[in-house]
Amino acid sequence: MPFFLISTLGFAQIESRNEFFQYHEVFVETDNFGYEYLDNLETAIAKMPKDSPVRLKVINDLGYYYHTRNLNKALNIVQKGIEESIEKNQNYWVGKLLVSKGAILLRLEELDSAEQALKDAIPLIPPSESWLLYTNLGYVYERKGMLGEAFTYASKTLEIGEKYGDEKANAMAYSDMSNLFWKQGKFEFALSYGLKSLRIFEKRGLNDLDFDFTLHLVGQYLVDLKRPKEAVQYFEQSAKIGERYGFYNNLSDTFIALANLQTQLGNYSEAKKSGLEALRYAELLENDFMIMRSYFSLGKASFASQDYLQASNYFETSITKVKDDFGDKFYLSLVYKELSRAYEGAGAFKKALLTSRKSEEFKKDVFTAEAEERIALIQTQLEVAQKENTIKLQEAKLSQQKIIQILYLTIAVVLIVILFLLYRVYIRKRSYSLLLEKKNEEKEFLLREIHHRVKNNLETISSLLSLQISKIKNREFQQVMEETYTRVQSMGMIHLQLYGEKNLKGVEMKYFFESLGRFILETFDAEDRVDVDVDMSTLKLDVDLAIPIGLIVNELISNSLKYALPKQERGEIRVSLYEKGEILLLEVADNGIGIQPNFIPLGTGFGSELISLLTRQLDGKMTLIESHGAAFSFEFFLTKAA
Repeated sequence: MPFFLISTLGFAQIESRNEFFQYHEVFVETDNFGYEYLDNLETAIAKMPKDSPVRLKVINDLGYYYHTRNLNKALNIVQKGIEESIEKNQNYWVGKLLVSKGAILLRLEELDSAEQALKDAIPLIPPSESWLLYTNLGYVYERKGMLGEAFTYASKTLEIGEKYGDEKANAMAYSDMSNLFWKQGKFEFALSYGLKSLRIFEKRGLNDLDFDFTLHLVGQYLVDLKRPKEAVQYFEQSAKIGERYGFYNNLSDTFIALANLQTQLGNYSEAKKSGLEALRYAELLENDFMIMRSYFSLGKASFASQDYLQASNYFETSITKVKDDFGDKFYLSLVYKELSRAYEGAGAFKKALLTSRKSEEFKKDVFTAEAEERIALIQTQLEVAQKENTIKLQEAKLSQQKIIQILYLTIAVVLIVILFLLYRVYIRKRSYSLLLEKKNEEKEFLLREIHHRVKNNLETISSLLSLQISKIKNREFQQVMEETYTRVQSMGMIHLQLYGEKNLKGVEMKYFFESLGRFILETFDAEDRVDVDVDMSTLKLDVDLAIPIGLIVNELISNSLKYALPKQERGEIRVSLYEKGEILLLEVADNGIGIQPNFIPLGTGFGSELISLLTRQLDGKMTLIESHGAAFSFEFFLTKAA
């Protein structure tokens, strides 16, 4: 059986017709889906045959993006995908899934295993798609405290992005470089590269995991630059994206940063709330690194509020939450440094000295002279390369401008010749247009005269009918003639309106209904006891549509006065006509006695037959609603006035 898997926002992530599956890649083709997108992908995989060409792609995306919510489940999905790829001899997908596995192992603090999985993927991934592999290798070395190697891989990602025109790779490279500058305490450089990354992400127009993370990074840089008010908008945007797609890792990061911001502003209770929210998402993710950093942010808030005992408890808990082989010495140095300050504040000076030494040991392992030189060299090479590219672009622009100048001169000469020829054509066409305009005026005059004569003829017929009615003694026959009189008068009103309009084919229906209502009330001598309310905006219709609709309304108002509103009763008749898409809706309702059971018309029944005939003629549909009177509703296909 074919099925359709739809996200809550209405965009089909995966469509299936006759066992053929089409997959709109998440965060590549679209971001138009909601929190449940991983459930949708998981459901789709269960229903996909193993030979489906998009199955492995969906498995890879499911595993990769599940690392934002549940690392162990993500690893299990990716591992099964690798086994399936090996079974099918699909080396390309073995490589792609190994990259996803490496990214997950990295966040599980299995740094050596992550490095091995990523290196195993290198020969299996095409160079044009290898940027994500090198990005994650850079993360591994960053977490190991090898900042020089991490910067090398970020540069390699940028090189791939520029070579193959991949904007996502460029954005990721600048984002990673900004993070490395931040770790060195170079906050201005970090902010500059972070903003450069955001501009590229915004140009892509997709709210994805990495855009979300970079928003958080830029907010953090602004906090460290003592610009907290500017940082808030970035954190709010990051949290909004994270909550929409369920990015627990980014949400934990963002609330950690918010805790630091609120600590800086002196809002210590709010800072602790944000720290606890960060801890909640970190525990949902089961990520020791995020749990460690959440406790670290809580400790800093307590320290700033001078609660040194609670601060030292949080910092100690932060350290115990990581494994003995925890590789990120940068964060360990930060935690031990703050723990030393907390011990000192609490008067435990011996402990403060020991932890301070521990912090310095970790710091020396990370910020080596070799790492500093390597980053500085790569940064210089990068800036020189960018300047050379700028010079080349300027030279190319100058050359291009010369070509454009010559081209403009050539075009100018050609345009002068063309303008001369066009002027000659214009003179001839102007004479022809004047002739046509004169003929159109003559035709319009004739058409106006036709409407005038039709109107006069109809008035003559109305006058004859009026004279005839006064001489008829038979009341039943007299009533038939009166009905005919109102119908003729109704058509005459349309032609009268057309005679006075500039657009000879368009009838303004609101004005027409109001005139028609007044005429019928006068005919039935009911203007003092019945109101006709035309509840609609101005609307012009083609005459071919206006006349039958006018006759229908004429019949319904007349019927309301004859049957629904006896002479002793006060009442109201409401008429409305409006467009709804390609449909024209007409409603005529009264608040009279309604249609009585076993009702027998007093006349010939011709009016009802006429309404039915005109409705079919307009390919319409009529509906009767009985509630506090009678209401007739009609639907017609819309034909607008020319």
